[in-house]
Amino acid sequence: MRGFYIGRFQPYHDGHHRMVAEIAEEVDELVVGIGSAGDSHTTRNPFTAGERVMMVTKALESLDIPTYVVPIEDLDRNAVWVGHVQSMTPKFDVAYSNNPLVVRLFEESGVDVRQSPMFQRDVLEGTEIRERLVTGGDWESLVPDAVANTIHEVDGVDRIRQISETDASD
Repeated sequence: MRGFYIGRFQPYHDGHHRMVAEIAEEVDELVVGIGSAGDSHTTRNPFTAGERVMMVTKALESLDIPTYVVPIEDLDRNAVWVGHVQSMTPKFDVAYSNNPLVVRLFEESGVDVRQSPMFQRDVLEGTEIRERLVTGGDWESLVPDAVANTIHEVDGVDRIRQISETDASD
């Protein structure tokens, strides 16, 4: 059975990794969708699709199942979004998500959807990690080592700090 899990992964963090590890216990293969693939270089979406593919691919090397990491650009028409996703990915049997809209869209399209518990959502959350990247807080303990290495490799810390600055005067 092949599963599908989608996220923006800005960045991919230990909460995502725990969820993927649980999904891997239920499926034989896993497709990971990199959502909002066209967005980058903003404080909400600092990393490119290619950088996120690197993060996820390297973090998933330790899994004992085949994985496929696929960038998926946004489509601003929810009624056809699932078909768009299915056209961009290998065929999958079950989708995993905790996003209420994503769950609803898959269910309306007849796709089996499963939800998983979130892990330490108070800190394992993209907004918190991006804030720590900007302010110099401890973010590296919240992401797999492969992700921290990728962020350093692409100069992601300096990028998010620079793009978070404002040109407004006080």
